[in-house]
Amino acid sequence: MAKKYDQLAIDNLDSFVFGKSPFPVRLNNGFTIGGGEVYPEINFTLPGMAINTETFPEVRNQYAQMINDVVKRAVELHALGFSVEFELLPDLTLNPQWGAEITKILREKLDEVEQKENIKTCLRVTPNDIREFARPPLMRHGKYVDEMFRCFELCAEAGADLLAIESTGGKEIHDEAIIHGDLLASVFALGVLGSRDMNDLWQKIVAIADAHKIIPSGDSACGFANTAMVLAEQHFIPRIWAALIRVMSVPRSLVAFEQGAVGPNKDCAYEGVYIKAITGAPIALEGAEAACAHLSQIGNIAKAVPDLWSNESVQNVKLLSASAPTVSMEQLVYATRLMNKASAKGQHAALALRDLFVESDSTLDVQAYVLRPDVVLEISRQIIQESTAYLRTRAAARVALAHLRKASEDQQITLSRVELRWLDTLSKQADQLPESEEEFIDQMKRQIDMSKVNLSEYDL
Repeated sequence: MAKKYDQLAIDNLDSFVFGKSPFPVRLNNGFTIGGGEVYPEINFTLPGMAINTETFPEVRNQYAQMINDVVKRAVELHALGFSVEFELLPDLTLNPQWGAEITKILREKLDEVEQKENIKTCLRVTPNDIREFARPPLMRHGKYVDEMFRCFELCAEAGADLLAIESTGGKEIHDEAIIHGDLLASVFALGVLGSRDMNDLWQKIVAIADAHKIIPSGDSACGFANTAMVLAEQHFIPRIWAALIRVMSVPRSLVAFEQGAVGPNKDCAYEGVYIKAITGAPIALEGAEAACAHLSQIGNIAKAVPDLWSNESVQNVKLLSASAPTVSMEQLVYATRLMNKASAKGQHAALALRDLFVESDSTLDVQAYVLRPDVVLEISRQIIQESTAYLRTRAAARVALAHLRKASEDQQITLSRVELRWLDTLSKQADQLPESEEEFIDQMKRQIDMSKVNLSEYDL
């Protein structure tokens, strides 16, 4: 039976801090995430190259070299433990046995370092959501769905500790909604389509994880909220619109936990701060050390409450000092070492560091403001008063806009004239959201381009 979250797992600001979660995740090897320490989570990928039968031996060599180098550097820097995330490129998911082979290479090296160096490790495996390769996407049947779930199965057998995905249900509608500033279409994509897809998808992922006695970790609204963040950074859309999408993605990502995910939530899911407050599950996050993958305005504030700290992803290219994955590992070790040293000095020191992370970013960009721990708790409390994903997404939009308006009036954030106009425009759109989900669905059916979506794939 699906879980229902109607109260916060973290209801006290002093308990909302990096490294500590009400419900830590403990692996079979004893590695505990959310139990008091923040650990690095390194993520690396191939340089630009074709992946095919002829090049696959080189693909194997690249991953073997990357894992050898990052493990070596972690040992040299006296890391207490670390996680590796293997985000499968599309071709490695389309050919599930290839993804499993790389998983096995990573698993064997992590087992070796555990035995030789007494360092606890974790391997998160994230198959690519290849379902969108069909146009319009087929979310529940077809060859892409079959290959994706086969990939989950084979990677679980090959040694994954955690299973995750950056799912894309509803993205076929949401991409256009971002560009047009269409709040109603965004709510439809996230609160109706995406949430319904997550419900079905995560039942299946949890079943696979349970069958292999491993952990279903979490999802990410990367294709929605991070797409908006990157477009805002490039000045294609307003920052306030990107901030709002971030908050509206929370109910969608929460569905994974209602269906049995336990964390740590995905690094690129900045909505994870809300997930941690609501569920008490540990989370991974990324920020300043993820500049190798994307630019943002939230490099420090994202360090306020994570349990794993990630670099997002970096290609295997040579820098002056070493390969880029090795450099990222060093950066992550130093960042987490500082957080853990603060925790070791007691709650006062940890909270002081957390607040410095928050204050350094939160007044400079609305996208940072909505990640403030106090704001997160207030908004989360109101989101979970609603009982369905649609109503929670509707509440997220309205409550976030009200918070942003008050923050502007109280001069906690500074909005340009353009951003203020967008605040008014988005607020008017949010006021149009009906209380009845059925009424909203009927309304949106008349507005969306039916050639872009298979509504039957979402039980509509």
